[in-house]
Amino acid sequence: MSKLFEPAKLGKLELKNKVIMAPMCQYSVEAEDGHPEDWHLVHYTSRAVGGVGLVIVEMTDVEPDGRITNRDLGLWDDAHIESHARLVSCVKKNGAKIAAQIAHAGRKATDAVQPVSSSTVPVTTDADWKTPRSLSTEEVHEMVNKFKKATERAIAAGYDAIELHGAHGYLIHQFHSPAINKRQDEYGIDLARFGVEVIQAVKSVMPADMPLIFRMSAIEYMDGGYDLEHALDIAQRYKEAGVDVFHISSGGEAPPGQKKPSNEPGYQVGFARAYKKAFELPVIAVGRLEDAILAEKVIAEGDAEFVAIGRGLLRDPYWALHAQEQLTGSVVPPKAYERGF
Repeated sequence: MSKLFEPAKLGKLELKNKVIMAPMCQYSVEAEDGHPEDWHLVHYTSRAVGGVGLVIVEMTDVEPDGRITNRDLGLWDDAHIESHARLVSCVKKNGAKIAAQIAHAGRKATDAVQPVSSSTVPVTTDADWKTPRSLSTEEVHEMVNKFKKATERAIAAGYDAIELHGAHGYLIHQFHSPAINKRQDEYGIDLARFGVEVIQAVKSVMPADMPLIFRMSAIEYMDGGYDLEHALDIAQRYKEAGVDVFHISSGGEAPPGQKKPSNEPGYQVGFARAYKKAFELPVIAVGRLEDAILAEKVIAEGDAEFVAIGRGLLRDPYWALHAQEQLTGSVVPPKAYERGF
C-alpha cells in the first residue's frame, strides 16, 4: 500500500491521489496575449494522462503588466475564459483536477515599462532589474479587485480550485515582506492587509466547496529577510481571511545572501511541517521531492498532506504512474498505454 496514492480531499475537492503538479511558468512563445495555446494543452494534459491528482497551472496574471514576461498566461479579460476552458476541459477528461494560480509579478515584471510594487525597492540595483513604482492607495484597492475579477474568470472557465501566489517575491509577497514594503499608509503599517483583502475578495466569489490554496515563502533568502516566525504570523492572518490549504516554498524574493539554500532533496519539508503544526490545515510540500520513496515518506510521516512535483514532472510527464508502480508494484495506466506497463 502507498499513502501517496490513496484518494484524498484538498479541502472539499476530491483527488484520486496526493500528487500535485507544481505550477511552473512555460514562457511559451505561443502564449499570445495571455491565452493558453497548443503547447499548454499538450503540456498539462500529458501530466493528467500521467496520473497526477491535481494540476496547478502556471502563474496566470491579473493584468498585462503583472506578467513576469510577455509570454505568460493571463486572466485579465473575459476573452481569456474560452481558451482557459479548453485547457481545463482537456485536463479533466484525462483524470486530473485542475487549479488556476492567480498572481501579479509586481517588481519582478521584467517586460513592463515600469513595474509596480508595494514600494520603490528594486529586486537588486543591477541594471537588469527596473526600479518599481509604488502603487498608490487607490491603486492597491483596484489591484484587489483585479484579483477578484481574474478569479471570477477562472471559475467561469471551470477550474476546480484557486491558488494565490504569495511566494517567490511576487506582488503579495512584496506587501508582506518588511524588507520590501516601506509604505507609510495602512498597507505598510499592516503588512498582511493587502494579502488579507485579496483573499477575502476572491473568497467572496468562489463557490463554498471550492478550495483556496495559498503559496507562500516560509523564509526569505536575502540578507535581512524575514524568518519563519514572521511568515507564520502573516499566515495566521491569511488563514483567518479564508485560506483552506497552504503550499509552502521559500525564497525567490531577491538574490540569496547568507541563507542561500542547499537545495538538497526535501529541503523545504520542515517548513511545511511547521505550517501544518501551526494551523491544522492541509499543507502541500514542494522542493526536490521527485524521488518516489522520499515523496512517500513525507506523506507517511505526516509532514504534509500532499506533495507537489515540479522538475520531476518536466523530465517525466508520467512520473506519477512510474512512482505508483515503484511504490506498489502495480499500476493501472490509460488503456492506450497498457502495453508499455
